[in-house]
Amino acid sequence: VFCSGEALPRETAHAFARVLPGVELHNLYGPTEAAVDVTHHACDPADGGPVPIGRPVWNTRLHVLDAALRPCPPGVPGELFLAGRQLADGYLGRPGLTAARFVADPFGPPGSRMYRTGDLARWTGRGEVEYLGRTDHQVKLRGQRIELGEIEAALTAQDGVDGACALVREDRPGE
Repeated sequence: VFCSGEALPRETAHAFARVLPGVELHNLYGPTEAAVDVTHHACDPADGGPVPIGRPVWNTRLHVLDAALRPCPPGVPGELFLAGRQLADGYLGRPGLTAARFVADPFGPPGSRMYRTGDLARWTGRGEVEYLGRTDHQVKLRGQRIELGEIEAALTAQDGVDGACALVREDRPGE
């Protein structure tokens, strides 16, 4: 069974192992801008702690970088960047956003690019990556990316609105 699209809680992985003993559970990660799934982790029911997003798949490189685009050592959080042939060319009709998110790859061959995911991550001592959250105010709701700041800006642009705060509320676990 493959899980992708949202962070996989450890308790969900443990419950899966209890309900379906002997069935493999795999955690995948990847944004649309990089052909969806670019990492892989085979879950071990005996493991504890956060479920890693894993190691890069073939033809993919992962970089966890600080604000100066220097590699972070294992255990130190930084922004996750993706590199490799599977990257999109950019955003159709949005050259500014393309330039901001698809940046020169100082670790690859000349002319190569990497994608700035906006995701906070860190390398583990086992050579895998753990997803830690977002570096911005982007959230996912039922698989759709939402920029809460854009919602707030649209609301405050309306006459009579002095301030706004957008958030995602979970009424029931998982919803």
